[in-house]
Amino acid sequence: MKSKKSNNIGIFYLRAYNVLQTIGWSYILYKLLTNDYSSTIEANLWQNIKWPVIIFQHAALLEVIHAATGLVNAKPMITLIQVLSRVFVVSCVILATPYNYAASSFALPMMILAWCISEINRYIFYGLNLFGLNPYFVKWLRYTLFYILYPIGVSGELICTYSAVKYTNSHPEAWSYRLPNSWNFIFSYQILLITVMLSYIPFFPQTYMHMIAQRRKNVGSDALKKAK
Repeated sequence: MKSKKSNNIGIFYLRAYNVLQTIGWSYILYKLLTNDYSSTIEANLWQNIKWPVIIFQHAALLEVIHAATGLVNAKPMITLIQVLSRVFVVSCVILATPYNYAASSFALPMMILAWCISEINRYIFYGLNLFGLNPYFVKWLRYTLFYILYPIGVSGELICTYSAVKYTNSHPEAWSYRLPNSWNFIFSYQILLITVMLSYIPFFPQTYMHMIAQRRKNVGSDALKKAK
């Protein structure tokens, strides 16, 4: 059994985590909305939001640990899928290719917008719960906005990844390790990108249906039955 002191430390940590993530994604949203889209500078948006996105998106890896250790009531595998897909796009797609590919794609702003709205709402919802607050409107947004935001975000992720695939078509050696070599090992960056894109076929419906089930449980028919 966890001691009261350890529970208090865990709650304090989670409160701080959710507050910082809310601030971080709000700042990214501000930078996104105030970006000069008339500029001809290549990948202007990404240059303006690059480091905040890197920091706060990679910080979400902590949520896998939160779920695995029981600090929060979440399924570790679902959390891992959700977090890794975004971290992959940031680290292995946008940062791994030149600016005139994924970083300058028309899909970047729509993907970042979906991420921002989704994360701000999610962290506010969890943060308020940790302070003993549970406004129905915030809860409703948490379990409703995903209907639109998930498809938009996933579409953006796939389009950006496809931009990286196009880069590998003209640069087949990029981030790849080919035979012969002393390790007798082969790695293809292009195949990795295509494999990740194909993985959305089984994993996206799984996470989407999970959120639909969560909505039914929290603000849908199941919640109404409990309220009666």
